[in-house]
Amino acid sequence: MAKQKYDCLKCPGYCCSYPIIEVKDSDAKRIAKHFDMPLEKAEKKYFKSAHGYKRVMRRQVDEHYGKICQFFDTDERRCTIYHARPYACRAFPGEDNCGYYDFLAFERNAQEDETFVSTTDHKEN
Repeated sequence: MAKQKYDCLKCPGYCCSYPIIEVKDSDAKRIAKHFDMPLEKAEKKYFKSAHGYKRVMRRQVDEHYGKICQFFDTDERRCTIYHARPYACRAFPGEDNCGYYDFLAFERNAQEDETFVSTTDHKEN
């Protein structure tokens, strides 16, 4: 396996802001078990059907990306269910590098600010 060229601990969670984070049957069961609740209750509380998918993660408001996964701690910028996270999250980015992290590292270097959060949003302030 190739060495990863990114560090998720230095990233503000861009991949967690994707509008579609698919949750497979086995993922839903794992998350329900994580919260020690029946699958039926977890289905209603944590997931929804959207964009042609049977089940995707619900989202919450986020200051950087507009919306982000409901299980993302927006203060610590970390996943709160890391060990129970869905397969889509486990497999991301699927390579030894992450395009957003490359962009983030470039911008932080250019801004000379290790905490700078790069977004592709160009809203006027």
